[in-house]
Amino acid sequence: MHTVAIVEDNADLRELLARQLQRCHALTCCGAYADAEQALREIPRRKPAIVLMDIKLPGMDGIACTRQLRKALPNLNIVMLTEHGDSDLIFEALKAGANGYLLRKHTTSDQIEQALAEVMAGGSPMTPHIARKVVNYFQQLGNAPGLEKLTSREKQVLACLVEGWLYKEIAHRLSISLDTTRKHLCNIYRKLQVSSRTEAVVKYLRLKV
Repeated sequence: MHTVAIVEDNADLRELLARQLQRCHALTCCGAYADAEQALREIPRRKPAIVLMDIKLPGMDGIACTRQLRKALPNLNIVMLTEHGDSDLIFEALKAGANGYLLRKHTTSDQIEQALAEVMAGGSPMTPHIARKVVNYFQQLGNAPGLEKLTSREKQVLACLVEGWLYKEIAHRLSISLDTTRKHLCNIYRKLQVSSRTEAVVKYLRLKV
């Protein structure tokens, strides 16, 4: 059973999400908070496995909250669940340490449950609309400094990674073995001088600027 905390200022939606989580077989809600300040007090104490985070909050916003939670709990899984799909917000959330990004209006309760299972399995769940935006940025990067270190296959693997595919799914999608996928990922991490998939995405996005 994985514990989930909710950070959402809309009281009706917060209660709805909590009820939905309680109906999930492998998930349970351990706390629901109306603002970032309350979340920063309680989440480090409760230590949930996952946080569902809204962006637009009263006072401190969800991106700043994500950044502070990531410092306090480096292994915490944080998935943004918001109605805001602006590119700047997406990439700021990823840079702050979010593991996934879901658009509320495009995500059903079943899809939220699947996304949380995916993030616990090491994935980076994203609403398809969001994943497409991220991939478009990858494609626009072209020959940006630093990317020339990656082979075309490594760029394909990294594109799959940012879409949230698990290692075995990347292997199947590219018709390569799981061991080959892992080797490509090791090479990507080494060439970009990062140590995790989140750092790889952030580093890749920063090369755009």
